[in-house]
Amino acid sequence: MASDLKIPINYAEASAVLKNALKLSGSPVAFRFATKKEEIPAGMEKFDKTVRHCTMIGIARREGRIFYATSDNHECNGGAWSLGLREITETLKNGDFYFKLGKFESSAACKRTLDRVARLETGFTHATLYAPLEKTPFDPQVVIIVANPWAMLKLSQSTLFRVGGRINAEFAGIQSVCADACAQTYLNGRVNFSLGCDGSRKFSGIEDGEMVMGIPAEFIPELVESLKVVTAAPGSKPGAK
Repeated sequence: MASDLKIPINYAEASAVLKNALKLSGSPVAFRFATKKEEIPAGMEKFDKTVRHCTMIGIARREGRIFYATSDNHECNGGAWSLGLREITETLKNGDFYFKLGKFESSAACKRTLDRVARLETGFTHATLYAPLEKTPFDPQVVIIVANPWAMLKLSQSTLFRVGGRINAEFAGIQSVCADACAQTYLNGRVNFSLGCDGSRKFSGIEDGEMVMGIPAEFIPELVESLKVVTAAPGSKPGAK
């Protein structure tokens, strides 16, 4: 696998630790923004359907598929916009879209929220790349984990293990997997937790008892090493008193 990292990461080993330590029901998902066609690994298949970004994450997570998607594969306008694939639609821009869905008291409240949604510059992204982490043929920029709150607790503790501090999660109950977990994590280089949104829970297989986390790929080696210690610590097992 061609690498654009100075220090290569063993993704298969990292995935094995994450899956075992966190008792994941699927794979961590490797995700990348490809800015041009040449960044897509040779032989990687283009997705053959038009669905939502969160659905694609779910397919890589649950089915182990490896693929890339261009704008025409993305069904959700909000997701395609936040991922830098498409211009924002007028109904998203003025707040009408989420207002009509009953998510906000007014279109103004909706617009205030949309104005703060993490998004990449339109046209930045040529394609979005997806793979289960253990089989990724590309260096991801973000790793997505969908798991229960106990696993997210262990990930939180592992994030703070070396230097401590606080985690400032940022989300709005909309555009959880696209903006909160992928775009925001890529742009600010920090882990982010999100609750999932109505769309991602309906279309991507996120269960009622699961949350979403975006991790900068460069942080994976440190997180994995910390996770080994944290999950072996007294009281770390699920249900431990």
